[in-house]
Amino acid sequence: MQRQVDYHLAHARAAASGKALGAWCVIAESAEGLVRTLRQLYAERGIAIHSNISGDHAVRAQREDLEEMLGNLLDNACKWAKSRVSTTSSEEASNIVITIDDDGPGLDPAMRDVVLKRGVRADEAAPGSGLGLSIVRDLAELYGGRIALESSPLGGLRARLLLPKA
Repeated sequence: MQRQVDYHLAHARAAASGKALGAWCVIAESAEGLVRTLRQLYAERGIAIHSNISGDHAVRAQREDLEEMLGNLLDNACKWAKSRVSTTSSEEASNIVITIDDDGPGLDPAMRDVVLKRGVRADEAAPGSGLGLSIVRDLAELYGGRIALESSPLGGLRARLLLPKA
């Protein structure tokens, strides 16, 4: 229930703030805090979380919304990883691409678009509400970006979050 409330609050905030001119934030500032927190949360599992986000990369988004997107993606990667999660940033035309890789079991290509829909979960036995990836998709689209799920060179899943450069 709390997850659904959080989803609707994030969606309402993004709808209002996405129209604000000049909204932007530095990705590394948000990513560093999230990585520190997730290292503590997943310490018992020994998940190595590496971050290589350029301090120069900034996106057109409210910081709270960026953290909602990154937090959902990083938490999913940590849940499924065997031992390793990696996040990087790069420039692609007028966008910044934030890439999150894990070495988990990956996701069947036929399911990649399906799990981005609200309430859909790849594994019904695993904890969760099926809202995290749809929140990421909705927020990214509100800012003119997108999310794509692909195979990771680490062996698991790669999430590519593309957002407009600030």
